[in-house]
Amino acid sequence: MRNNLTAAIFAVITVACSQPRTDARAKTSVNPHSQAVTIDSIYWSDGDSGRINGSLKFRLNDIDAPETGGVGAAIGGAKCETERAKGFESKAWVVAFTRDTELIITRTHGQDHYERLIIDLASNGQDVGQMGLKSGHYQAWPHDGKKALSERPMWCTLNEKND
Repeated sequence: MRNNLTAAIFAVITVACSQPRTDARAKTSVNPHSQAVTIDSIYWSDGDSGRINGSLKFRLNDIDAPETGGVGAAIGGAKCETERAKGFESKAWVVAFTRDTELIITRTHGQDHYERLIIDLASNGQDVGQMGLKSGHYQAWPHDGKKALSERPMWCTLNEKND
């Protein structure tokens, strides 16, 4: 039953996230040290990363969201089914939070080891990362450039095994 529910949630999120924003207003980066980016569309691959305008890969700065990939997958895999379920909830939250809003890259922080641009992103003037932390969908994961300053947050309970 749990796998059917997870698959249904994933299908809904995939459809919702793949739809281009048709009413997007001009959205421009305000960082004077980076090239301005007008955001016409955003796709969230999970709760903390995705693509802007179909090609610009990004990740939110100093934030971790639970993974949505299958348990044990080599890249993007959740450590347990609880993390995966939380991952789909996180993705659904950020899709809803950023849908039909003015999105602005407020700051860039270079690239990570996957060549994604690390950004601070605002939705209608509210920092996406900070709002995700307040709502419980994200955990803080501070970095200094490409180097993590702490262990990656845990999304599974201590008594959970890798499912």
